[in-house]
Amino acid sequence: MALPNAYAQYTNSKILTASPAELTLLLYEGAIKFGNIAILKIEQGDVEGAHNNIVKVEKIIDYFRETLDMKYAVAQDFERVYVYLSARLLEANSRKDKEIMTEVVDHIRSMRDTWKEVMKSVR
Repeated sequence: MALPNAYAQYTNSKILTASPAELTLLLYEGAIKFGNIAILKIEQGDVEGAHNNIVKVEKIIDYFRETLDMKYAVAQDFERVYVYLSARLLEANSRKDKEIMTEVVDHIRSMRDTWKEVMKSVR
């Protein structure tokens, strides 16, 4: 019984001590996780479970968009990608479409991998 509580404490500590770059990585990881769960729920015919997890991915993408610093030119590129992903997530959710969700998760995974490389190069 104490194990779930210990995991929750570890996760909370991990978030509270993370740098901004690490928090961004955790958000990418969360979006991938929830996207994969949504795909599984679609396969299982669990409409509500798929919806709930797609919404979680949407919220993470929305957060990324809200926190873009538009004074940098690269932010415009990220904005376009996030707008595209948001539109695809809406479509995936309305259709409960596994292929669209797979595409979105693949894009997010690629962005996460690039972010990891950026983090390595800055160290």
